[in-house]
Amino acid sequence: MSALPRRARRLLFAGLAVAGGSATALHAQTTYAPTVASLAAHPLPAWFSDAKLGVFIHWGLYSVPGWATTTHPTLPEVMAKNLWPEWFRNNAYAEWYENSLKVPGSATQAYHATAWPQKTYRDFQPLFEEAVQRWDPDAWAKLFKRVGAQYVVLTTKHHDGYTLWPSREKNPRRADWQSRRDIVGELSAAVRQQGMRMGLYYSGGLDWTFNPAPITSFPTLISNIPQDSVYAAYAEAQWRELIERYRPAVLWNDIGFPARADQKRLFADYYNAIPDGVINERFNLLKPEVFDFTTPEYAVIDTINPKKWEATRGIGASFGFNRAEDAAQFLSVNDLVDSFIDIVSKNGNLLLNVGPEADGTIPAGQLDRLTGLGDWLRQNGEAIFGSRPWTRAEGRTSDGIKVRFTKKGGALYAILLETPKSSSVTIEGLQPPQGATISLLGRRGTLARTATDTGLSIRWPAKVPEQPAYVIRISGMQAPE
Repeated sequence: MSALPRRARRLLFAGLAVAGGSATALHAQTTYAPTVASLAAHPLPAWFSDAKLGVFIHWGLYSVPGWATTTHPTLPEVMAKNLWPEWFRNNAYAEWYENSLKVPGSATQAYHATAWPQKTYRDFQPLFEEAVQRWDPDAWAKLFKRVGAQYVVLTTKHHDGYTLWPSREKNPRRADWQSRRDIVGELSAAVRQQGMRMGLYYSGGLDWTFNPAPITSFPTLISNIPQDSVYAAYAEAQWRELIERYRPAVLWNDIGFPARADQKRLFADYYNAIPDGVINERFNLLKPEVFDFTTPEYAVIDTINPKKWEATRGIGASFGFNRAEDAAQFLSVNDLVDSFIDIVSKNGNLLLNVGPEADGTIPAGQLDRLTGLGDWLRQNGEAIFGSRPWTRAEGRTSDGIKVRFTKKGGALYAILLETPKSSSVTIEGLQPPQGATISLLGRRGTLARTATDTGLSIRWPAKVPEQPAYVIRISGMQAPE
């Protein structure tokens, strides 16, 4: 398993790299070697910096029960206060259903005893496979395109070990533990047909068919990662199969990887086959050496991060479908848009998760947030897609409205996160040159400006339709690099 399959190597030597469904130009760089120095030289591709928005999909057997408690500490609280035992006993992540079911006294245990008293987790397989026959991958892809997503990442195997493709690499512990329908292949084709890139998630560190012991604390999370040679060979072979068959633009691994696997060789072969592909940092939980971007989960950062990062979160508190969640647990459209703008202003992408029901239905509350974000982007995406951080991310108006900045070409974008209440808006500390033109995206004409000692003062137009955020374009301002 130290080399790519023969067909993939022929493609490589022919100089063809297909990522996201389109061919790239001949790749003239030196072939990557399986060393840290060589792999670290891999440049972050422009497409990933430009993309800004991806859709994450958690879908699998856990979508059948589709339940997790809504009474739990938040993940930032858990990490700050070391509340891991409480987290695993009251896990907000519905995709962890199988593990939560094993934790004594857990909320999931109590729910399952009432809702599914005669079923084991394995009994969800035929129910899921029957439901998934009603799924329409083209409908998903068209929706994500309308929302404005530039890439999609699908969970091909979550911690329960069940794969969403009929893998030739059979699970040595449970050979039939895979979908008969090629969900990965069908969605990859549909996504690329819509002009988006396709990334793949794989749970490299956890597989409960190999280690079924319940995870009840952070130490047991680490010890649950299988380290035997059989699992190492299996996990590496499956990643290689995913690369060969589906040519993902993103390798999105989770919860580490077995130490016996040859990560560097895997990375080198991937970069050589797909030079503009990207790899996240989660192949190594403790000290990642080679990666293109980091993936903070449900996190907020304060400043511009020079290293590319990707914020990942659900619309609610769960990634997998949770029937117990409602609007009270979901981000509002306003909060979602504001969070997205903040992330982009600080050099991040947002990988926003949807958790479909077992038959592929995206719940109405999630759909509402997705379409709300898409509506805002249709008018204001110019300030987002292809942009880069300015010299600072944050600002404010004289009356306290939060402002975020992005730049693109010769334009600076000042994005107001609240609705102005007066006919004049002053952005503190901003002094464009006299010749700069100022306009509001979605509205014709320019905005009148007034020179002040405190910043840029503009006359706010009357009858501006209310929206989650407002983008002021300052053209002709050469924003410093």
